[in-house]
Amino acid sequence: MSGLRGKKKRPPKRLDLLDAVHSALAAGTYLDTVHAVERQQERKITRPEYLYVLKNGFHEKSKDTFDEAYHSWNYAIRGKTVDRRDLRVVVTFEEGLLIVTVMEVCT
Repeated sequence: MSGLRGKKKRPPKRLDLLDAVHSALAAGTYLDTVHAVERQQERKITRPEYLYVLKNGFHEKSKDTFDEAYHSWNYAIRGKTVDRRDLRVVVTFEEGLLIVTVMEVCT
């Protein structure tokens, strides 16, 4: 058991994810990470497209991951844009909403 000493317990996942995302968007307390901006440009995904998905999409719980380096949960939100592009937006919370990455989902 001594190998576990000093290792932090994972925080629980947010139960109010979509409400928290919608509140952050309404308040304007969200930021794109550098990685997200690079992927938006590379994948030709616009801010209005991913904001639409965040406002109207669903929590894709099976795609959530825990980031050990930042000791926080990354949450996947998926939905279709106005022009029917199927997108996944990965977000986390750190003093507000952070957009981690965006991608088009190919089914």
